[in-house]
Amino acid sequence: MSDTTPSFPTLLQRFFVDHLRQQRAVSPCTVAAYRDTFKLLLAFAEKRIGKSPTNLTLPDLNADLILAFLDHLERDRANSVRSRNARLSAIRVFLKYAAHEDLTALAVIERSLAVPQKRHDKAVLGYLARAEVEAIINAPDPKTWAGRRDRALFTFLYNTGARVSEAIDLRIGSVILETAPVVHLHGKGRKRRSVPLWNETARTLKRWIQDLHDCGPDAYIFPNSSGTRLSRSSVRQRLDLAVGAAGGGVPSNRAKAISPHTFRHTTAMHLLQSGVDLTVIALWLGHEDISTTHIYMEADLAMKENALSRLQPVSPTGVRYRPPDKLMAFLQAL
Repeated sequence: MSDTTPSFPTLLQRFFVDHLRQQRAVSPCTVAAYRDTFKLLLAFAEKRIGKSPTNLTLPDLNADLILAFLDHLERDRANSVRSRNARLSAIRVFLKYAAHEDLTALAVIERSLAVPQKRHDKAVLGYLARAEVEAIINAPDPKTWAGRRDRALFTFLYNTGARVSEAIDLRIGSVILETAPVVHLHGKGRKRRSVPLWNETARTLKRWIQDLHDCGPDAYIFPNSSGTRLSRSSVRQRLDLAVGAAGGGVPSNRAKAISPHTFRHTTAMHLLQSGVDLTVIALWLGHEDISTTHIYMEADLAMKENALSRLQPVSPTGVRYRPPDKLMAFLQAL
């Protein structure tokens, strides 16, 4: 390494501070995901090659180490293939950045970048029937503050198809409840989109805002009991409670598979089944690439094929066509 070549610790710090936050302006969630990846990778590298994080060099992040790390994630940490691939994607972004900063490590970086994503079966898309959505929304106790919040939150998630991060980050000032109700969401990559609200959703949110101690434009619309930002895990816990309280409204064999993201899938599927164009659904969900939205078209087609398989086909009756001898001879001669 020459005197002008930055060390690995310096490169990694610049990657997070300069490249991710300042140049690319990625979201805090993306920074956190990349941070966690490198915390796991550096801890694994220390055990495997006996170097502390500050003593690592870029050539240490060779293909063998990365492959061993990915195997460790699946085998020892029981990570899914999807999680394994997400960690690899984070490492790749760093390596591509490092390739421009340390030309001496190009050969190692190229081999490391060649480590492939692992193929996996697509999970069956889970979504709720309308009756199940209503059962979950109506399950929280309206006599309690938390119950009223949960009802408003679940109604909002179903109406907008918002990601959980978008909902818990939402401020009161981003919700317009008069005349033409609409919400302005901040999605992935700091992209903004506007989603219309049903009048019933607007009325629910109006009633809920009256319950809040802080109704200022910068206040969270779905806070915790302390008035601060609700966590993702808390949303999951509250949803689990609602699903349990829904009783027969949600079959027990489906309850375990319901997550906050299920509302997003449900919104998309119900829009599709109502005849809404796929491009509109992509805009609704904030998908930059419409190909991402095609999973709902595929799921809807699979559902129709399943329904068709339960129907008895009609066997037409009639005289079977027999070609004349000359035609048969022609075909035989081909």
